[in-house]
Amino acid sequence: MSQILIGNAPCSWGTLEFEEVAGESILYGQMLDELAESGYLGTELGDWGYLPTDPDELVAELARRELALLGAFVPVPLVDTSSHQAGQDAAVRTASLLAAVFERKRDAYPPFLILADDNGSDPLRTRHAGSITADLGLSDEQWKTFAGGAQQIARAVQAESGLRTVFHHHCAGYVETPDEIARLLELTDPELLGLVFDTGHLMYGSGGNDVDMISQSLDRFGERIWYVHFKDCQPRIAEQCRAEGADYFEAVGGGVFCELGQGCVDFPFVLAWLRGQDYQGWALVEQDVLPGMGAPLESARRNRQYLQSIGV
Repeated sequence: MSQILIGNAPCSWGTLEFEEVAGESILYGQMLDELAESGYLGTELGDWGYLPTDPDELVAELARRELALLGAFVPVPLVDTSSHQAGQDAAVRTASLLAAVFERKRDAYPPFLILADDNGSDPLRTRHAGSITADLGLSDEQWKTFAGGAQQIARAVQAESGLRTVFHHHCAGYVETPDEIARLLELTDPELLGLVFDTGHLMYGSGGNDVDMISQSLDRFGERIWYVHFKDCQPRIAEQCRAEGADYFEAVGGGVFCELGQGCVDFPFVLAWLRGQDYQGWALVEQDVLPGMGAPLESARRNRQYLQSIGV
């Protein structure tokens, strides 16, 4: 029988990995308190150094709030071969912390190392996020470099920490559209690299608001989906951003990733699909907001209440 546990992440409190949106962030203690208070059972690590990086200290912070550690996001410019070793070192360091916490806490499921492109670093991809066309994609040689780097890092993470790696498709990176996701999966070992399926990035990155895109993509990538991010996409704002040529950060600031149930993602269908696949593990709520944007605690509560209303 499927078991889906619900977590939330620091990015829902405005703690994002992008230098372009640096600002005053909410301290981690407040974030964890509010996350737990809102009814979530786990969190991701956030940027390296946001939560404590000493495993005993991190375990203590999580345990006193009865929270699990689900994973950690590590961005790497995978198209650049010269960045692969530094990316591998960062990923192994992060995975080692995750593994040390899991060894001490023994949560329900092992955490994932969440590998991603260095999203937002390429001006062209950032400017056209949500409206990517094939001519903006990688060449065959670049795909080989990208996929090879992802496999190298996933292999090192598994060898050094015992943890599995999932790739996070993401707007403003080189793996944004459904076809780009498919290309990466075709070029990588299904035993080595899984997919974190992000509903909001899938919708905005698809270039349209076709509600069937979620069901089509779940079926298309289903065997590689090891982990799930629940994010919604507001179709009116998405279309406005595309029409006005808003870049990725402007779209996020404009609220393209809205509260759950307020956009075009059919979450009851997603839940039914996951249960039909006997999915066992976490679904992480992410409502990406810029530092100082919105009211994170209230949004977190409403997002949790919405998920409870549809049976999870």
